[in-house]
Amino acid sequence: MSEQKIIAVVGATGAQGGGLARAILENTEGEFAVRALTRNPDSDKARELAELGAEVVQADLDDEASLHAAFADAYGAYCVTNFWEHFSPDKEQDQARNLAAAARAAVLQHVVWSTLEDTRGWVPLEDDRMPTLMERYKVPHYDAKGEANQFFTDAAVPTTFLLTSFYWDNLIHFGMGPKRGPDGTLLFTLPTADKKLPGIAAADIGRCAMGIFSKPADYVGKTVGIAGGHLAGAQMARALSEALGEEVRYNAVSPAEYRAFGFPGAEDLGNMFQFKRDFEDYYCGARNLDESRALNPSLQTFEQWLAQNAGRIPLE
Repeated sequence: MSEQKIIAVVGATGAQGGGLARAILENTEGEFAVRALTRNPDSDKARELAELGAEVVQADLDDEASLHAAFADAYGAYCVTNFWEHFSPDKEQDQARNLAAAARAAVLQHVVWSTLEDTRGWVPLEDDRMPTLMERYKVPHYDAKGEANQFFTDAAVPTTFLLTSFYWDNLIHFGMGPKRGPDGTLLFTLPTADKKLPGIAAADIGRCAMGIFSKPADYVGKTVGIAGGHLAGAQMARALSEALGEEVRYNAVSPAEYRAFGFPGAEDLGNMFQFKRDFEDYYCGARNLDESRALNPSLQTFEQWLAQNAGRIPLE
């Protein structure tokens, strides 16, 4: 183990970090070892990683000193923030700044920063095609991450900028699965019209990241996007129908209708889906399926993911 390169995995008990931690741990003879960063080393998920062979370390993205300690002597780090814990772009940027500073101080040789597009490059604040949110953003949880890329660049940290895709796991955990309409029919609702939506199994993000860490010469300084499939809403509804054994209809709503649903983050997500809809060619093109599969040969399709997970999707 001492000869293996240590990857410090931020959010190791979460979706992205957990996928990477497990991918490394499954490859016991590989070149990497896991240092799992978590705010709560005593949690069930943290204990499970420890039992699998991970070094579990307490760290908090709001505490730069804890990150300096957690990154010490590591080869690389997987850096990710979770906007949905606090809904604050400012907090997310502060956390990214802390990560970049700690990576620089530790002289890490390779950082993978899980980021997203700054949509203001496509839809400026004065553009009224979609509303401006929080006075400074179009899609806050995208724009803040994209803007934070500069922290890693300015710190001269060897970084790969990883563009992720819609988690299919959102159908289980984020309330985005089919819902029953008044007549009892399951409706799958998206504001993307007939445009394709890049998606991926959350666990596959980590496996793709391991592929990136394995090829630093190819990926340091580069932006790479990943997806397991590019599927329109109607295609996803058909796959859901097959997996669930009952009809699921695609319920295409407008972004304005979606923004008005009123749940926390609805406006942000409505703008996000509108961005994906309006810039489909760019968005899908930035998430190449062949390159994703080259990074992760076990990459799942939506149908394969459903075969394992359809029973976990809550049907209301």
